[in-house]
Amino acid sequence: MSEPSKSLPKLAARLFAETGDRAAFIQSLTAPQPLAPSILWTRPKPPDLDWPTLPSLSWQPSQVDRLAGDHRPGQHPLHEQGYYYCLDFSSVFAVSLLQAIAEPIEVAIDLCAAPGGKSLCTWVMQTPQRLLCNEVIRKRVKILIANLKRCGAMEAIVLNQDPAVLAEHLPYSAQLVLVDAPCSGQSLLAKGQEVPGCFHKVTINRNANRQKRILANAAQLVQANGYLLYSTCTYAPQENEQVCQWFLKRFPDFQAVPVKAMAAFQSHLTPSPCYRLWPQSGLGAGAFAMLLQRQQGSRQPLNEDFLAQSQFKLHPKNL
Repeated sequence: MSEPSKSLPKLAARLFAETGDRAAFIQSLTAPQPLAPSILWTRPKPPDLDWPTLPSLSWQPSQVDRLAGDHRPGQHPLHEQGYYYCLDFSSVFAVSLLQAIAEPIEVAIDLCAAPGGKSLCTWVMQTPQRLLCNEVIRKRVKILIANLKRCGAMEAIVLNQDPAVLAEHLPYSAQLVLVDAPCSGQSLLAKGQEVPGCFHKVTINRNANRQKRILANAAQLVQANGYLLYSTCTYAPQENEQVCQWFLKRFPDFQAVPVKAMAAFQSHLTPSPCYRLWPQSGLGAGAFAMLLQRQQGSRQPLNEDFLAQSQFKLHPKNL
């Protein structure tokens, strides 16, 4: 038997109490259905564009459209011209929690930025004065820069640093930090992809430990009253609710933020306010997200000397 065939029933039993919910979850991963493409508008939408769109959901950012029919927006000339960025609606779900932030954002840091979707969502939705996009894996920096440049985010600062380095040089400098954490990627199954080892406990534990390390460093970047958004594209509680429980115990000066607009998506696996998009919803491949706010701490300005020495310019010759 394949790994999903052996592991999915066990995971489904852990995630859902009802037999019907378990069956729907397993079906969404073993016989995935096409998902409607979604796009983030990064430039004004052409008024003569007649693409049919699906009805907007109550929590859906106004800058995002879900397209109806057999559209391939990545092949349209407007894509190359940087009018929009194509992304899975699960990513939209995660960043939609940012709409709960009423305060203006001066500095936003995306710690795991490539290929750039959540950085661009932050740039469009929150309009931070300074946007820092960090990618640890050097070979992924090029696609990050290409997407930021294509979509017009030319003022973004691109970094290739370990989160511990940023925590050392940019402490308490951001009103918003995003951690779209590396994970076991189980939701890729809902897109029809193969993900070897994604259910193995060694894989899940390794990712959970890495996520905790990233979050511990991310916490050092957040100013007093600032926000931290944690998200993954996997289903394992060890990488989601349990990581957040660990974080709240380890950093008691942070509190989870209830997001009223997302109440229908509250995770039933914990009383803490965190949110799940399940693949059987038909909206996206699946996502987990939690918004946290720091209650105490200090505020420090950005270390401009460090940024000047470390950043990439948005030009391919610098790669």
